[in-house]
Amino acid sequence: MKFQKLFNFVPKLRIIIKIVLNDNNNPLILHIETSTELCSVALSRGVDCLDIRENSEGRNHAALLTVFVDDLLAVNNVHASRLDAIAVSAGPGSYTGLRIGLSAAKGLCYGGNIPLIAVSTLQSMSLGFALQNDIPNSALLCPMIDARRMEVYTALYDKDGRQIEDVSAEIITEQSFASWLDSRRIYFFGNGAEKCRSTITHQNAVFVDNYAHSAQYMIKSALQAFNEKKFEDIAYFEPFYLKDFIAGPKKKL
Repeated sequence: MKFQKLFNFVPKLRIIIKIVLNDNNNPLILHIETSTELCSVALSRGVDCLDIRENSEGRNHAALLTVFVDDLLAVNNVHASRLDAIAVSAGPGSYTGLRIGLSAAKGLCYGGNIPLIAVSTLQSMSLGFALQNDIPNSALLCPMIDARRMEVYTALYDKDGRQIEDVSAEIITEQSFASWLDSRRIYFFGNGAEKCRSTITHQNAVFVDNYAHSAQYMIKSALQAFNEKKFEDIAYFEPFYLKDFIAGPKKKL
C-alpha cells in the first residue's frame, strides 16, 4: 500500500520504473518536428523508423499535429501509454512552431508519465542531410533556418553530426564562414540557405536545393539521449528560441 501511494504521487519514480520494465535496447519513441514550415511526426523502435506522417505545405501545425499523432498511433496499434519516450525538436526555429510541438509533447508526457527528450533542430537537419547525400569526410555541414532578412539560425557539423561551431543567429555577409571555407568544403542547406547563395560565393561553398527535413532524422539523437537517460524536466523545459519573439504588425480591423 505504501509503495502504491509512492508510485501514484511521484511521477519521476513512475518514469524510472517504466524505463526499467520496457525494452531499453529498442525503445518505442514518438518524434515531433514543428520548428519550420514542416509538420512531421515519426514513430521509431530502436534505430528503425516504423511510420511517419508529415506535411510541408505551410504552417498549419496547430491543425495537423494532433491529427498526425493520433493517426500514427492508431494505425500502428500503439497506445500513448506504451511509448518509452517522446522526442521534440527543441529549436532554434519558428517561435510559434516550437511552442506548438512542445505543448503537444508535454501533454502526452504528463498524461502517460513519459520521459521527454529534446533534440537539436540543426543537428537533426545535419544528420538527415548526411543520410540523403554522399558527403566527403573532410566536408562540413551548415544547416540554415530562416530568421528574417539576411539572418539565419545556423551551426557547423561534421558528417556524423558532431558540432564544430556553436548554434548562433548569424547575419550573413561575404566573410561569413570564410576561415572554414579557405580549407574545407561546406554544404549549405535548409530554408535559410537560398537567400545566402549570392552573398557567400567562395569556391568551397556548396548550396544544395530542396533539402527535405523530417522527424525521422531525430531518431539517432533521441535514441542516444534515451540510452544516456538525458530527459528534460517536463514542467520547466522551454525550446531553444535563440532570439526573443518579435510580433508582426497588428492587422487593422
